[in-house]
This record gives sequence, structure tokens and C-alpha cells, in this order.
Amino acid sequence: MSALKALLHAISDNPLDSFALLVFFFCWLGYEPFLQKISKKSGFIVKDLSIVRSAWMREATLREIKLFDSNLMAHAVNSAANFSSANLLLIAAVGGVLFSGQVPLTTAKNLGFDVSTVLLFQMKLGLIVICLVRGLLDFIWATRQMNYTAAALGSLPDRMDERTGREFAAAITNIVEPAMSSFSQGVRGYYFALASAAWLFGPVPLILASVGAIILLGWRQSRSQSARGIRRLRELLEEHPYPTTPREFDTAPAQNSDKNAALHNSQSKMT
Repeated sequence: MSALKALLHAISDNPLDSFALLVFFFCWLGYEPFLQKISKKSGFIVKDLSIVRSAWMREATLREIKLFDSNLMAHAVNSAANFSSANLLLIAAVGGVLFSGQVPLTTAKNLGFDVSTVLLFQMKLGLIVICLVRGLLDFIWATRQMNYTAAALGSLPDRMDERTGREFAAAITNIVEPAMSSFSQGVRGYYFALASAAWLFGPVPLILASVGAIILLGWRQSRSQSARGIRRLRELLEEHPYPTTPREFDTAPAQNSDKNAALHNSQSKMT
């Protein structure tokens, strides 16, 4: 209780810091629901990529050799694992300073940090740790769901018809979609961890960094070159027939090769 009172007292003594915290949490916790609401139509990576992944699962269900799909899932799992390791190292580094019991307040001031008390400095470091921990949990959950997806891909029966393939694809899409969403949330956590680190330099930098993170994420979701490319890919996939029409291989070269081989054998016997 005394610690809570100390925190409330520190917040009440710094009204601008309190306002900056409200702006930060509004941006951090409100970005995901806001993005889901405005991205119901095409034009945002989060929505267009969902259509792309759904098309991937549809093709994977009818693909005879699924080595390509397993390699893609292995790459996704490795990416999530690498991000988890990086998050854990950052948490250990920041947490080591926070929980060491010897906060170098003088050194922090010399570095240009806006810290008037040890408690305020601890609160700022604690906010960074909270952002990183949430990202770590997102990466862990994404990794588990990706392993579920890999097991689902391995369980697919061979030689399914179109209707059965669609049903299996819909089931696997319900596994891979939240997995990739959790991975995206974990990556997004780095943006807000950097924004929270701006609080070390004062409340105004925290406000600017929070709003800047929203603007940067929104631009990359809708206006970047990758967003335009994925949007075009979605349009092409929606025009593409399902299932993919098998290619007709040209048998003429093979027939000519057989004829040449027969002719060569006959000539050899004559000689």
C-alpha cells in the first residue's frame, strides 16, 4: 500500500507526466482495436495480408507436396523465436537497472534524462519493461500457434476435392491468422517500447513519440510500397481461379526424344 501511495503521490506531483502517460496508453492500447475497425476494407496490410494467407491455405490443402509450406512455417517460427530472444535480452538489461536497488540518478541526469526522483526514474524504466514483457508474451503465443499450424498442415489428407479443401483451408486459416496477428503485435511492441523510452527525456518527448509511433505505423500499413504491393497481390488472388488450374505440359519434346532414342537403337543394331 505504501508503494501505491508513493506512485500516486509521484503522479500527482507531475501533472504533465500524468497527461503524457494517458496519451501513451491511449495510443498503445487503442491502436490495435482502431486498426481492426478501419481496416475492414482493402487498403491496409493487416486486411490484405489476411486474404493472402487465406489463399495460401487454400492452395496448401490441394498441393500434393507440402515441403514449400512447411519451409514457410519453419521460417515464421524461427522469426518469432529470434524476436523472443531479443525481447528477453532487452528485458534483462532494463530490468537489471530497475531491480538492482542502486539506481544511478546522478548518472541519469548527466545523460540528459528528465528524472527528479528515484521513484520517477523507476516508473519510467518500469514502463519500458511492461512494453517489452507484453511483446515477449505475444511472441511466445505466436510461436505456439505457429506450431499448431504446422501440425495442422501435417495432418492434411491427400487428394481432397474442392469442397473438402475449402473446409480444411478455413479451419487452418483460423489457426494461422491469430498466430500472425500475435506476431504483428509483438513487433509493434518495439515501436511503443521506444516511445516509452522517450519518457526518460520528459513528458513532451513521450507525447510526441507516442503520436509519432501511431503515424509511422499507420503510414506503413496503408501508404508504404509494401502496402501497395500486398494490395495488388490481393486483387490478383481474388481474380485467380480456385483451385489453380493444372498446367498442361507439352509432351511433344518427350515424344521426339523417344523417337530419337528408338532410331539410335535401331542404327546401333544394324552396325
